[in-house]
Amino acid sequence: MSERKVLNKYYPPDFDPAKIPKLKLPKDRQYVVRLMAPFNMRCKTCGEYIYKGKKFNARKETVQNELYMGLPIFRFYIKCTRCLAEITFKTDPENTDYAMEHGATRNFQAEKLIEEEEKRVQQEREDEELNNPMKVLENRTKDSKMEMEVLENLQELKELNQRQALVDFEGMIDQYRELERREKEREQEEDERETKEMMDRVLVKRLRDSDSDSDEEKPRKSTKSVDTDVKATDILTSDKSTEAQGSSSGGMKKVESWEKSVGSLSGKASLGSMVVRKKPAAAVNKPDEPPASAASSKTVSKVSTDSSTAPKPTSTQNGSSSLSLLGAYSDSDSNDSE
Repeated sequence: MSERKVLNKYYPPDFDPAKIPKLKLPKDRQYVVRLMAPFNMRCKTCGEYIYKGKKFNARKETVQNELYMGLPIFRFYIKCTRCLAEITFKTDPENTDYAMEHGATRNFQAEKLIEEEEKRVQQEREDEELNNPMKVLENRTKDSKMEMEVLENLQELKELNQRQALVDFEGMIDQYRELERREKEREQEEDERETKEMMDRVLVKRLRDSDSDSDEEKPRKSTKSVDTDVKATDILTSDKSTEAQGSSSGGMKKVESWEKSVGSLSGKASLGSMVVRKKPAAAVNKPDEPPASAASSKTVSKVSTDSSTAPKPTSTQNGSSSLSLLGAYSDSDSNDSE
């Protein structure tokens, strides 16, 4: 199987290219080529401007019976982009340019006119020198004088360049960099000085504020020291300490807020006044149980010790006050005494 994308073709051993018939094409045949407009032109039919570089699909043909030094001349046919009028131009190998034929006019070109003027002047000078030897001498004198002027101008330019060459550009750049560095250092020093002044001002202000705060805190500390002498747990101490404090404060005992509503629980009399007496019930003593008087005395002594250590009533888990329990104990004691 042959390769795909192969450009070579198979030629048999008995292949003879002379046997291939040749095509007889006319000499003035035309080809379609893609080209750009070689110069600016204006259509004669509609006045449309066609600028240089505009692309066209042109028809190309060889001009018959017209050669320049054996070089053929080609003609191109294009159409106007507006009115589709046919415009033709051909090559000009003599001037290495293109020549306009018909359908449009070539726009003004200053460079071409200058070149044509220079050629005309040169041709006139050659014609004058051909028949007038004095004119040749005059032209040579003018040319030498012009050359001397050109040399003098060139010498002046060289001297000017030498003067400028004496200038040390590297030294100038170094000086500029040094000035710039000094300016930056000066700005940095000014910034540091201003920052230091601001920090000093803030420090002085803070010192003043701290002094004023310390003066205000001194009386507060003295009052706090007085208040700290009395602790919150002093209420749980014994009755003797409270009585001693009351006598020291002028013989008046300090009454707590809960004592105003409940009263003091330090003695049996106060407990007895708070207890509601119940009617005596018939008590039947079992032979195995100890006598009730001994148990009641123990409970009363326990209650008295508890009341002296913690005079403030507390609530049980069921929400009932401990005073009711104390009342029950005192009631049983009173029954026994009766």
